[in-house]
Amino acid sequence: MRSKGFPYPNACHRARFRVNLTQVVDYRLESTMDAMPLGARLRELRMAQGVSLSELARRTHYSKGYLSKVENGVQAPSSTLVRQCDGALEAGGELIARCRRDEPRTTVPGRGPDDDNGRNWMLHMDDQGSLWFRPMGRRQALATGAASILVLGGSGSVRSLPGEEAVAAFTTMFGHVRSLGQQSMPDVVLPTLVAQTQTLRALAADASGRVRRDLLVLASRYAEYTGWMAQEAGRTEAALWWTDAAVELAEAGGDDEVAAYSLVRQALVTMYADRADDTVALARRAYGHPAAGARVRGLAAQREAQGHAINGRASECLHALDRAEALLDRADDSDPSTRLGSTTLANPVRLTRAWCLHDLGRTAEAVDLFDRELSATPPGARRFRARWQARRTLSVALSGELEQACSMIPGLLEECARVGSATIRTDLSALSRTLIRHLADPAVRGVYPALSAALQTPA
Repeated sequence: MRSKGFPYPNACHRARFRVNLTQVVDYRLESTMDAMPLGARLRELRMAQGVSLSELARRTHYSKGYLSKVENGVQAPSSTLVRQCDGALEAGGELIARCRRDEPRTTVPGRGPDDDNGRNWMLHMDDQGSLWFRPMGRRQALATGAASILVLGGSGSVRSLPGEEAVAAFTTMFGHVRSLGQQSMPDVVLPTLVAQTQTLRALAADASGRVRRDLLVLASRYAEYTGWMAQEAGRTEAALWWTDAAVELAEAGGDDEVAAYSLVRQALVTMYADRADDTVALARRAYGHPAAGARVRGLAAQREAQGHAINGRASECLHALDRAEALLDRADDSDPSTRLGSTTLANPVRLTRAWCLHDLGRTAEAVDLFDRELSATPPGARRFRARWQARRTLSVALSGELEQACSMIPGLLEECARVGSATIRTDLSALSRTLIRHLADPAVRGVYPALSAALQTPA
């Protein structure tokens, strides 16, 4: 007979009730721990390991007084401090994840409702001779007049060049333009890239069969690289537009893999906007895309790892890096001239691993890996080397080697001035925020004015 006030008629049901009740209690305890302020959790982890406040200050290179204020909720911690503490206490990303939950989300610029797919682009020149292409809708283009407009559509007067010769010639030129992009400012190569993309489209309109497909696929590679140079110039909206254009061209040429790779590129845009959840989601979509080959899947896994590192998910990050390295090692790169992604290194995962370790607060490990891997990069790849040297310098500074970091800054600033990069400036800004805490150090005082001036110079 069922007892009053108890819904279950037998011992089995009573046992199930006790288990469920325990789960509720455990959930409430876990929720309480999640609700614990970050500073209080930092103190709890530190004391559980028997680490004094002075020792944590030594490991993280932050003052004991500042750490005390953070633990007591008097001072809000920076994300850099949280990452350093997470690494110093081997918290496995827990502190980083807590900090990320409290940070405001940023937005990624999108396309306007009247963009009309942006097929009209106006060539601008400022009073210093810098060139830039800006998208505009057809109505705006007609109002402006056709003389200054480059229309990405229709055929042009390029029919005299045979299709197969055009494919060979433009493939060779693509390698040269990519090489130039490694050595110079984005604005130097962008007009050429846009014009050559248009020419390839026009040639493809008058071709047929395999030649037409080859011209469209090559045009998609030009468009994809145009998107990357646009991002390097700090024009995120244009970068997204050109990535979409690359997908359209590739699909018209029967190469659906570029559609998968476009998700990797979009994930990079969200990563620099500090939207790590979106980075992971886009990377996973690229990884699972039916047209993705080993290289694109490897690049997608690499991007997923970077998103996990930003969010403090250490085990997921390292697992994704392992997948990426295995996939890129076996990818078919028989034609590096049209390789999707970086052409500097066939497998950039080891450098990416170093940066992920940096984001996880394991800066000393990151420095060791940077030192080992950067020695293998070709000296002519200036943009590539400047990017990774900036990250290495930041890791060196955060590991407490201020004099060494400062000795690297003059050469780094010289290279950055040559190539001009909005993405590198992001890392230089982080370096500036790190060094400003140490202005009492003579080495820092010697280089900080030049670093500050470089960041104030328009990109």
